[in-house]
Amino acid sequence: MLKSAIIGAGLMGSAMAWPLSDNGNDVRLVGTHLDDAVIKACKERNFHPRLNRQLPEHVTPFYFSEIDKALEGCSLIVSGVNSLGIGWIAEQLSSRLKPGQAVVGITKGLESGDNGSVRLFPHIIKAALPAAIRDKLSFAAIGGPCIAGELAGRRLSFVMLGADDMVTASSLAKIFKTSYYYPTPTDDLLGLEVGVALKNAYTVAVGMAYGIMDGKGGVDAAGASMHNLAAALFAQGCSEIRLILRLLGGTDWFASSLPGAGDLYVTSMGGRTVRFGRLLGSGRKFQEAREIMAGETLESIEIIKHMSKLMPVWCQKGMINQDALPLMRTLSEIIVEGRDPLLPLESFFHF
Repeated sequence: MLKSAIIGAGLMGSAMAWPLSDNGNDVRLVGTHLDDAVIKACKERNFHPRLNRQLPEHVTPFYFSEIDKALEGCSLIVSGVNSLGIGWIAEQLSSRLKPGQAVVGITKGLESGDNGSVRLFPHIIKAALPAAIRDKLSFAAIGGPCIAGELAGRRLSFVMLGADDMVTASSLAKIFKTSYYYPTPTDDLLGLEVGVALKNAYTVAVGMAYGIMDGKGGVDAAGASMHNLAAALFAQGCSEIRLILRLLGGTDWFASSLPGAGDLYVTSMGGRTVRFGRLLGSGRKFQEAREIMAGETLESIEIIKHMSKLMPVWCQKGMINQDALPLMRTLSEIIVEGRDPLLPLESFFHF
């Protein structure tokens, strides 16, 4: 029985307990300092209040104050915090990790690095660790179209598990694979992480289509919606993800596979990112939309902000021209510069 710990008792982090437990592993679900109410319910009723399900067997909940006890003997650590907590979890793990452990991230995001480079979350965690230990650990990430509630409901889900080498990716994928959860291994960690991060940004654009409809009174009497525009924005987003992957040296067909189109589709089905885009599309400027959704974690905003830093550098280096990535440029103008939420429809699909 493999001993594992999931740090972060939010929806996706907690949902990872199901495949790990169903494979007979000892799973410790460790809440952050923000998860005390969730862990309390888990301890008292063996019930996760946000997933609305009984915890599977082999899962033991721990408060964050009990993290040292929870990590005892664990060979697998799953980072389940959101993108704003990457620095925090890196700090918490820096003095607690031991040689031979594997750290698997499920957080979707990226950061802009120096000279137009991109920093991946697994590498950010690795860089924060003491030099004496960082090369004695394995780092990986999981990404793809997977709604937490469906995973906890044991619904069929297909994702990708990436690491810097295929041996690590394949061995970790076997730990998570069940009859309903299929992680495909890849050694293109960059392509995987960039694809699943960018889809959050482009989901905002898909949501804007329905916001435009809302601003015009909603679905009309004959039932006409705004699916056509939403599909066009979806396609433009996938095209831009492909271009960005090529620029960075990632696997460009990921844009039309699980990390790109797959994850963009499932995220566009609903949730906070679509709602945020819908508010923008209805005519609200960024600050007003953000105030309406105060308290919600929106990874999409952070990703767009980092892309707004990267695109000018790519232009200066001749990697792209001024007309490239029109949808991402527009999202940057809306969110970073506070411009009116208007889509440059005439600039789309010119390659």
